[in-house]
Amino acid sequence: MKAIRRFTVRPVLPDTLRPLADLAHNLRWSWHEPTRALFDSLAPDGPAGVDPVRILGALEAPRLAALAADPEFLARLRTAAEDLDDYLHAPRWYQGRSGDTPAAVAYFSPEFGVAAALPQYSGGLGILAGDHLKAASDLGVPLIGVGLLYRHGYFRQSLGRDGWQQEQYPVLDPGELPVHLLREADGDPARITLALPGGRSLHAHLWIARVGRVPLLMLDSDVEENAPGERGVTDRLYGGGSEHRLLQEMLLGIGGVRAVRTYCRLTGTPAPEVFHSNEGHAGFLGLERIRELQGEGLDFDSALETVRAGTVFTTHTPVPAGIDRFERSLVARHLGEDGALPGVDTGRVLALGDETPLGGDPGVFNMAAMGLRLAQRANGVSTLHGAVSRDMFAGLWPGFDAEEVPIGSITNGVHAPTWVAPEVGRLGDAPTDRELWELRRTLRERLVTDVRDRLRASWRQRGAAAAELGWTDAVLDPDVLTIGFARRVPSYKRLTLMLRDKDRLRSLLLHPERPVQLVVAGKAHPADDGGKRLVQELVRFADDPRVRHRIVFLPDYGMEMARGLYPGCDVWLNNPLRPLEACGTSGMKAALNGCLNLSVLDGWWDEWFEPDFGWAIPTADGAAAEDEDRRDDLEAAALYELIERRVAPRFYDRGPDGVPAGWTAMVRRTLADLGPKVLADRMVREYVERLYVPAGAARRALTPDRARDLAAWKARVREGWPRVAVDHVEVGDGLADDLADAELGATPVVRVRVALGALGPDDVEVQAVTGRVDADDTLTAPRTVTLKPAGGPDLEGRLPYAGTLELDRTGSFGCTVRVLPAHPLLAHPAEPGLVALPAEAQAEGAGVLLR
Repeated sequence: MKAIRRFTVRPVLPDTLRPLADLAHNLRWSWHEPTRALFDSLAPDGPAGVDPVRILGALEAPRLAALAADPEFLARLRTAAEDLDDYLHAPRWYQGRSGDTPAAVAYFSPEFGVAAALPQYSGGLGILAGDHLKAASDLGVPLIGVGLLYRHGYFRQSLGRDGWQQEQYPVLDPGELPVHLLREADGDPARITLALPGGRSLHAHLWIARVGRVPLLMLDSDVEENAPGERGVTDRLYGGGSEHRLLQEMLLGIGGVRAVRTYCRLTGTPAPEVFHSNEGHAGFLGLERIRELQGEGLDFDSALETVRAGTVFTTHTPVPAGIDRFERSLVARHLGEDGALPGVDTGRVLALGDETPLGGDPGVFNMAAMGLRLAQRANGVSTLHGAVSRDMFAGLWPGFDAEEVPIGSITNGVHAPTWVAPEVGRLGDAPTDRELWELRRTLRERLVTDVRDRLRASWRQRGAAAAELGWTDAVLDPDVLTIGFARRVPSYKRLTLMLRDKDRLRSLLLHPERPVQLVVAGKAHPADDGGKRLVQELVRFADDPRVRHRIVFLPDYGMEMARGLYPGCDVWLNNPLRPLEACGTSGMKAALNGCLNLSVLDGWWDEWFEPDFGWAIPTADGAAAEDEDRRDDLEAAALYELIERRVAPRFYDRGPDGVPAGWTAMVRRTLADLGPKVLADRMVREYVERLYVPAGAARRALTPDRARDLAAWKARVREGWPRVAVDHVEVGDGLADDLADAELGATPVVRVRVALGALGPDDVEVQAVTGRVDADDTLTAPRTVTLKPAGGPDLEGRLPYAGTLELDRTGSFGCTVRVLPAHPLLAHPAEPGLVALPAEAQAEGAGVLLR
């Protein structure tokens, strides 16, 4: 028989054990080793997969009574509880900062990977979001996380007998998760409601996970007030069709803002001054804030400027195909007067998601385009990804070179206490080579044991009998060079590049003197049959009795597996198609454990690679890069060559003491010099200093009257911009105009006459742009010089401007002049998307763009 109702029976803890509940329900235990060890001691099956809430739920009354009478355990419990209290309330880095800092920041993401015990993540985006919350907690940043509670989470992966990926979606009971329900003062669950077309409603409850000092609010539509369709909106991560995904993103963005307001009202938490959208999924949050401000008396344009001032948008995708897009008619129906945002002009909303400036479909609503238009500050997640993003979204700022597009970059980081093996964390400042090498061997041996257990379990799921699995006892060798590869399985990450030449790979795996072994893991999206075929191809190769002791595929890659995989591998492999890896943080986690990277120069590795940290896989270019098969053949051959001639010899080149000094030197440099760069603490500090603090100041500066003035100024500038023109440019040395040649150090004068139409000098900035030029007269590494007014208008009303150039570089040199809108409340000169150039330099499409 099946139960028709499910509920959780919680143990009644004696008073002396009450702190256990607080420790279990604050996810700080997931990165605080003493607290993990405390719950390890209570787990009936040992420390693997610690889940304190489940551990407490399984404790019987006699065991509780014994613990309550155990002075040694009570002392450990008291120490852990006092440590958590100090962590939660003592001032930290953020509280010691001088100047005005935001009272709170709301951080929205569709997924959060905080701990395996709260499976609300699918891959790197969610893990990054979880690390962002943890680092913010450690630094004392007053963040409020906002997401959804998926009742099935992401899928659990297993393999069929033929190696085909299979998915299961276990039901998650909130009563068994480290979350609690937000309640009103009368005890009723707090509820968020969105109006839907046809008189329907979407209701959601609010669950709260405590991530150290940071509350994570998760909206849950599985409530009895909802109709069956609406009840299933938060059923699973990245599931369902287009309308289902739209409803999820409406609940995340619009419902998320309402959830934040409810949480702040009930807890007295200061209202956020800054809203951070982690990718476009949460972009509707800006529309809800416009609706709020319209209710306070602002018009749409003034509300838009207010929202933009306090919004940060982070893009994680380097390809248009990775962006969420919906039919305009679907968006209009769900956000119109009969939908979730009554009173907000639907036409204006649709214009925010218009992707035609990007060469897109006029019938499609683009969530990233909306996210960028609703945020005054935006960033990619590595230096290279920032450049890729500026190029990809340059159409939103016509007339500007991609380098000037206002999208910066903050390179991702990872949360060391979560991902660093305790033994690595306990290393001294100057470990000897032998200490490093013995530690690496210990961690590798632990991984081998874990791999064998997981492999046996996988084969049993595939239908194998225990009697035919004796070979698994000899899988992997704790003394063999171990390479790890684990990540999602979209085609661009090239899971099977290592299989391009199977004979060559076999020879590497079975080398008589310098063998290599591979541990591979990863999930393909349930709807991606191409990705599943890649998994199957890898699994079939790994099933071959000739090599199955040297290469394994582990199903169901997740946080708990990763915590052993990163420390246990000697080399971390990453071979995406450059530049399609926005960041690639798995290699960062490996590096923090002394694992060396072997990677294509993409994402963060392009930025911080040094030969002492690992190896760079060469990438094909030119005609070879355009032929996919030839490109993959070349890059796979380069990978094999690196492993055979450089990586393996360095690992096996042992001194008289049996220690490979060259290898341990690279491990030492990785830990000491690369480690500090890849930390999430560094990342969150950069977000605070470069984005949150300026956004908070901009939002505070934009009073309602100033917002109206700014909106009116932008409208006036847009209307008048077609009549702005650069009419006449002269460049001379004071004796002759229009220099043909000049000497290094010369200071020629630039004179220009500008027509401003109905605009005035205070509305614009006139610039000379100089730099070297290529064969097409394109300026490279340009510099700008602001030109100053040089007199009154001429008979035709044109205003003269002048300035001096400094020719401090030799070679072909060029100059142009442009006019930009100027206002003290603009965060970037390109923000309005307007520029006027000399007629001969006009770029196609330059002109007015709605912003």
